[in-house]
Amino acid sequence: MKRSVYCGDVGESSVGQEVTVCGWVHSRRDHGGVIFIDLRDREGILQIVFQPESREVFKTAQGLRSEYVILVKGLVRYRPDGTINPNISTGKVELVTNNLEVLNTSLGLPFEISNYNGASEELRLKYRYLDLRRPNFQKNFIMRHKISREIRNFLNKEGFLEIETPFLTKSTPEGARDFLVPSRLQHGDFFALPQSPQLFKQILMVAGFDKYYQIAKCFRDEDSRSDRQLEFTQVDIEMSFVDEKDIMDIVERMLAGVFKDLLNLEIEIPFERISYADAMLRYGSDKPDTRFEVEIIDFTQKFKNVEFSVFSSAILNGKIVRGLCIPKGANFSKAEIDRLTKFVGDYGAKGLAWMKITDIGAESNIVKYFKENEIEMIISNFNAKAGDLVVFLADNENVVIQGLGALRLKVGRECNLIDKNKFNFLWIVDFPLMEWDEEECRWQAFHHPFTAPKYLQEDTFTKENVNKAKARAYDIVLNGLELGGGSIRIHKSDIQKNIFDVLSISEESAKEKFNFLLEALSYGAPPHGGLALGFDRLCALILGEESIREVIAFPKTQKGVDPLASAPSRVSNRQLKELGLRVIL
Repeated sequence: MKRSVYCGDVGESSVGQEVTVCGWVHSRRDHGGVIFIDLRDREGILQIVFQPESREVFKTAQGLRSEYVILVKGLVRYRPDGTINPNISTGKVELVTNNLEVLNTSLGLPFEISNYNGASEELRLKYRYLDLRRPNFQKNFIMRHKISREIRNFLNKEGFLEIETPFLTKSTPEGARDFLVPSRLQHGDFFALPQSPQLFKQILMVAGFDKYYQIAKCFRDEDSRSDRQLEFTQVDIEMSFVDEKDIMDIVERMLAGVFKDLLNLEIEIPFERISYADAMLRYGSDKPDTRFEVEIIDFTQKFKNVEFSVFSSAILNGKIVRGLCIPKGANFSKAEIDRLTKFVGDYGAKGLAWMKITDIGAESNIVKYFKENEIEMIISNFNAKAGDLVVFLADNENVVIQGLGALRLKVGRECNLIDKNKFNFLWIVDFPLMEWDEEECRWQAFHHPFTAPKYLQEDTFTKENVNKAKARAYDIVLNGLELGGGSIRIHKSDIQKNIFDVLSISEESAKEKFNFLLEALSYGAPPHGGLALGFDRLCALILGEESIREVIAFPKTQKGVDPLASAPSRVSNRQLKELGLRVIL
């Protein structure tokens, strides 16, 4: 290679050595006849010095501009006293040039290449090759590479086999919308891009590959968000002859290793396990952020006979009452409390009852409806202190869960209750196997239709008791985000057919969609299970990025557009004719 060392790797050990570096001109400064260039490559920035004694080199340096690509050869020396830059790894040294070669020039930039710029996302993605030159982005993708390397190394040592599964497969629209690919050879037929390798990894278990993994590309035709893209990457794991604890153990040790090796952080294992019902009760979410201790408390039974009719009447009509305590929230003004009331109103709540806790009890316009012992009971249940604010919702269960769950997170962020230096992992377990779909008037799989029910329910599982059935499923949560999920799969064809029957999936429809899996289960399928981790989300959380677009090299906008390649785009009539298609706008 032209270079002998990366810019960011030049340090005190290089002093006195002649080195060759290549990179981009990050900045240029002319100080009294001496020209200084900050030269940037993927490993960092190095200060380059051009002195007028080297006439030809100095003359060429006078013409350098931002983002010119250059090769520099010279001697490494310590920087003079008072000029050390502690903000960069090479800040104690500089390179005095004796040879300069301009490898390429650059047009004027549409935005500044720096860690901080005001360019719109649309513009940044259009010129993504410039955006990715920013030092923080370079660090993001170096870290992403290291995370994937650590995961691969761990799983390889554990005896897993990395096996690829196909991108062109059958459409099985049971989750998000599929991306469809028309077949040129069979007009009218379509492939689908995989939403996950779910069916194929189960087939691999049937085939006898008892430990499989893949860092897999997945595709879902759904609206983009900060933590969701049309195409994304997941760490896909499947194992045979295991139960839930085996899979959780592998994932916990893998993640603990990543955090230890790359961040030097000790992650305590095993992770905390919380039932789905408990998570919804205490946090109003199946992906709770446990970095702060505010929890929701149920008062339905305790408020059945209170004089405050908003609560007692609601309970009489089958609704629930729950509340949470906001530390030091008694300082909130009426306008701020009205803002919280409006916020929960977006989730269907008709109002927000509240009390400010003082040294002598509680204050609010509803306190007069509560007896002294009832106020004491409220304060005791919340373990509330003087200066706290307690709030309540009385409504249908879904409204209360969603409203208080969202409010908990809102006050956690706004009141700085969340320790952003923490990484809190936990497992959510004991999910319902199915949920009722009001629109279609039928049961839907809570996760997917291949999730096994709990052991004791397998023999008696029917449409009549489905509302009580629990799934052998588990989600892993990190700092309030679902990092991934999985389950023990159904490995017996008769149980799988029973599940399809409860889901109102006819035998004909099941064969059409899943026949190759159902058939495989009839040929000695072993007990198996697995998990898929959102790799982009994991990288974003480790790097402290709020959007996964910051850790994906070429993401789409929120409208699902790639400004760099101008995709999606129209295709020619000739291509459509070859596929037997006609576009109707």
